[in-house]
Amino acid sequence: MTIDKMTREDAAADVVHDADLSRYTLWLDGEPAGLADYRLVGGEIRFIHTEVDPAKREHGLAGVLVEQALDDVRTRTDLTVVAECPFVAGWIDQHAEYQDLLSRGR
Repeated sequence: MTIDKMTREDAAADVVHDADLSRYTLWLDGEPAGLADYRLVGGEIRFIHTEVDPAKREHGLAGVLVEQALDDVRTRTDLTVVAECPFVAGWIDQHAEYQDLLSRGR
């Protein structure tokens, strides 16, 4: 399922959810460029690891990946987000509009 399509640095970026792998994958020009892995535990989605290809880290793509993954969680589920991954935790800290995901369902 493609969540969103956008242009960044003249490249098409797609974030795709693969529930079978418990992963959101960032695709850039048809190539995998990053991932956000999660675990489902009860009523929680625990983001455990995020990474982006080191050659593409300066383009803000990790933020695009996390934002689109959290938007998908918000619209498709009522799960509480647990940010075990330091990047996801820091991103949510900097984006107040996503902090409600940390406490919903509790």
